[in-house]
Amino acid sequence: MVRRVAVVGAGSSGLVCIKCCLDEGLEPVCFESSDDIGGLWRFRENPEPGRSSTYRSLVVNTSKEMMCFSDFPMPAHFPSYMHNSQLLQYLRLYAAHFDLLRHIRFQTTVLSVKQRPDFSSSGQWEIVTESRDGHREQQIFDAVLVCSGQYTSPVTPLKDFPGFETFRGQYCHSWEYKDPEPYQGKKVVVVGIGNSGGDIAVEISRAAKQTLLSTRQGTWVMGRTSSRGLPMDMSVITRPVALLTAVLPRHLLSWVIERSLNQKYDHQLYGLMPRHRIMDHRPLINDELPVRILTGLLVMKPNIREFQGSTVVFEDGTTEEQVDAVVFCTGYNYAFPFLPSSIFPGPGHELTLYKHVFPPWIECPTLAILGLFQVIGSMMPAVEMQARWVARVITGFIQLPPKEKMLKDIEKERKRFIKGHPCPRVAALQLDYVPYLDDLAGQLGVRPKLLRLLLRDPRLGLSVLLGPCTPYQYRLYGPGQWAGARQAILTQWERVAQPMKTRAVPELPSSRLPLLLALSGAALVVAAVCARNNLQDLLASPSNWRMYVPKLFLHMV
Repeated sequence: MVRRVAVVGAGSSGLVCIKCCLDEGLEPVCFESSDDIGGLWRFRENPEPGRSSTYRSLVVNTSKEMMCFSDFPMPAHFPSYMHNSQLLQYLRLYAAHFDLLRHIRFQTTVLSVKQRPDFSSSGQWEIVTESRDGHREQQIFDAVLVCSGQYTSPVTPLKDFPGFETFRGQYCHSWEYKDPEPYQGKKVVVVGIGNSGGDIAVEISRAAKQTLLSTRQGTWVMGRTSSRGLPMDMSVITRPVALLTAVLPRHLLSWVIERSLNQKYDHQLYGLMPRHRIMDHRPLINDELPVRILTGLLVMKPNIREFQGSTVVFEDGTTEEQVDAVVFCTGYNYAFPFLPSSIFPGPGHELTLYKHVFPPWIECPTLAILGLFQVIGSMMPAVEMQARWVARVITGFIQLPPKEKMLKDIEKERKRFIKGHPCPRVAALQLDYVPYLDDLAGQLGVRPKLLRLLLRDPRLGLSVLLGPCTPYQYRLYGPGQWAGARQAILTQWERVAQPMKTRAVPELPSSRLPLLLALSGAALVVAAVCARNNLQDLLASPSNWRMYVPKLFLHMV
């Protein structure tokens, strides 16, 4: 008997869940409250309560090769870092390629999800939905996959700022922000320095008379590019880096990375220096913020102490008068109003999930919440891995451990992240990208077999071992194997380069000059050391070289 699965939401997570259910022979029915797919990546001029919202200029901060689904590469002509409209276009291509739209019921809202009276034996759920015309319908499903996102309930902490009621200027949350036009020629304070806060502050600073960015903790800032201008995430999200992160002390890694970032721009000088180490918290991905600070069009400020009418008083005692507008980039509470209070009490409460997916106290693992995590890496491949794993759990190919073991695993993960995220609710959302993917992939039987690859296909094996951990690696073997995975891995850098090949450029002649200069320099150093010491003594006894090799090394470095 085919099992019916309800999928709540038709954003990127919902679409990949539909596809993974179909791959496992399940019958998915997706409920989408709007009239189109896309979720967060679908720009709307007027945000609607209970739905994700984005601003007009949003550009993704993970590159296309790292964020695509594992069996459907991004179009080669797409730029590495896409505008939100291009990512939406990709999702449309994905839905069309795998014929997913026929499984979606648009303009249908899920009102409630409840366990059936015989849930302990059947694992089934009663779902009540409401269509656009107000018609309500109750249906029974064998499983429910919640893919409604975590950016639907904005947090605007006005009570944290005494005197805000005296402020007569305009204010909004980043959820409502669309473009900088309303702030033309005004003095604006942006509160919060997450990725949205950084983007919005930079954009407003191009139109406003003065922009101030208020932060409670500061942040480490990284750009989208690494050496030679290649995508940063393709350079750092690799298996060697993941291994070093696992075996080396975190404070040592933090010191190395922080030193590198400060070489580019001194975080203390720029007023960005945070209280936390970089390994304890996600960095801000922004290419323009330091430049805006350097030009004086954006000013860093500490947390706000209070409002006194149009005057903002900061915690260091400084004030800013005649402030016209405040934009709160203060995050979100995740909300699932259709779930029973026994599973999710409401916004602001912690939702405990095994492997960031399954509530451990439910008797039958037939309810899964996908995409509820924070990670240094791309969300989409991680959600896809979740969906593949969940589909195999629903079909019975994978068995979850006992409740006690799941709770122990959850607590262990929480303790690992609590240092960098003192709030337990936030700590519970964190995960390590490559280890997490490998963990679920191991249970699925799709984790790359590195030794086998190196022996049978050295070129592919080296690309997987040393190159970027792109999603295609998880389609080389096992359930869901894709014949195009090998070629996708071997041509990933070609797709990075293709959109930039827009004009013929002269080839730089190859030169041996750097090598010759290096060898000449080394020869001069050796000659200098030998001249300062008795050459005959050095030649007479090899043991004497042991005394001078360290000196030679010091001269060379």
